[in-house]
Order: sequence, then structure tokens, then C-alpha cells
Amino acid sequence: MRHADHYTVVGNHLAQHRSLSLVAMGLALHIQSLPDGAKVGIKRLTDRFPEGEVRIASALRELEAYGYLERSRVRLATGQVVTRTVSFNHPRAGMAAPVPPLPPEPQPEPAPRPEPEPEPDPAPRPEPQPEPDAEPELKAEPEPEPRPQPEAEPEPDPAPPPPAAGPAGQDWQARQAAVDLLARLRTDDPRLLLSDTAVKQLAPGVTAWLDRGAEPDAVRHALAGDLPGDLRSAAALIAHRLKAWIPPPLPALPAAVPVRRPDPLQNCDGCDRAFRAPEPGRCRDCPPDYGGSEYQYSGPGPAGLPASAA
Repeated sequence: MRHADHYTVVGNHLAQHRSLSLVAMGLALHIQSLPDGAKVGIKRLTDRFPEGEVRIASALRELEAYGYLERSRVRLATGQVVTRTVSFNHPRAGMAAPVPPLPPEPQPEPAPRPEPEPEPDPAPRPEPQPEPDAEPELKAEPEPEPRPQPEAEPEPDPAPPPPAAGPAGQDWQARQAAVDLLARLRTDDPRLLLSDTAVKQLAPGVTAWLDRGAEPDAVRHALAGDLPGDLRSAAALIAHRLKAWIPPPLPALPAAVPVRRPDPLQNCDGCDRAFRAPEPGRCRDCPPDYGGSEYQYSGPGPAGLPASAA
């Protein structure tokens, strides 16, 4: 009983091929039965058949080796690069005729070597001339005695350099800030009037507070606040507070954690979905690329006709 519709004609060169595997012959039969423009990527074929990706990719390579498939990489108008696959009913339909080799170009004959020119006769050497008599040596005149030079005027003493901006200059600035803070304590309470000697002796204690991160206003509040009613010695009270109430040093700041930037967006070569990855390739849902990103069938018909891109 002959088929009236829904059938595919396959040549015996494919059905009885002696080198193709059974998987490759069955896959070629399936591809030739599809309509024009059908997608035949590895993922679609693995969803359709029980064979795995490795066997299907190997079968596609067999069909390409024996001339039943032709694959080429094309770039779409959107800039995406895909694999276009053309199927042939006859294995020799897609094979190009061998180009005859070009005839070898005639090599030019080597030019004749020029005859060597005769060497010229050597020029006659001039006769040696007699050496002239040596001139009499002249006696050197005695050098005049050097005159005594006037003594140079003494240079003026250089001006004292400004305070350095390095560590020494910073220490001087910190000490001056401590001296100014102690001198202003009397503005908070007249009983905290300190002598110049007491200020110089107490300044290192204030500098230690500032080096540990204490703010100047906090230091003034600690030294001038909650004073006793019968204050006898302001210098002794401030010296006691500077030593007993000194704050602990600030802990070191934690190391900055490097911020990792997200990977750039890429287009999957299998499903064309956007995903983040350091390099172009396939997303997690698509299988690895064994033989091309996407295969497309052109259908039976005149051999060598281009098919639409997948």
C-alpha cells in the first residue's frame, strides 16, 4: 500500500550506508522528514530522542563528514552568531568540485655572471723622505708668584627654618594644641588659672589624650567639669585627672572588604537568554556546546539552497 501523504523518500545510499552508524542514519532520516526552517539543535534532539548529547553530537559529525550535512557560522542582523545547517538528500549534492591546480609559473633563467674586471696595477709607493732635524727645546719661563687674594667677607647667619611639615612639625603642632587647651581652662572656671610652668609640665599628658583619639572639647570637659568646692591646687587636680582618667587607644579600623562587581551580561549561545558570566558561552540550563550552538534544517529540495538562520 502506497502512502498518499505524510511520507519521506530516502535513498538507499543512506538507508544502506556501510560506514554510517545506526544513530547517524536514523538522525538523517528524522532531519530530512522535518519542514524547512525547523531547528535541530542538540538540546531539541535530546528532548526528542532517548539518546544523550554525546551520541547525537557524534552522529551529526558523521553526517557532516559523509556530505549529508553542511554547517557554517553566520552573523544575524542583531549581531548574534549562530550555526546554519543545510541537509542534502544526496551526499554529493553539497560537495564542491575540486579546483584544478594552477600550472606552475615559469621560473626566470638566472642572469649570466659578469666577468671579473682585471685588477689595476698597484700604484708606485713614494720614496721615503728624510726626517727633519729636531728643533731645539725652549726653556720654560718661571711663573710669576701668585698675588695674595683678599679675604672673603663672612656670610650672614641664615634665618631659622620654619617648622617642618614632617613628624617633628606635627609634634610641635600637637604640643602647641595641648598648651592652648590648658591655657583656655580658666575661661571655663577662673580657679583653673595655671602658671606657664604648670602648663608646660601638663602639656605632654594632654597630648597623650589627643593621640588616643580624644576630641579637644571632650578633654576640656573631663578636666574642667565637676570641680570640687574647696579646690586648693588646680595643677595637682589636672595632673591627677590626666593620669587616672586617660582613655584607652582607639581600636584599629577593620580592613576594607573588596567589593566584587557582578559579571557582565552575556547572551546564551543555546537559548539566547541573558545571563551573567565573565565570558560568552551557554547558560546553566543549556547543555555544553559539542558540535555547534543551534542546528537548522533546510529540508529536502534542490541541493545547496541556503536555509534560514536558527
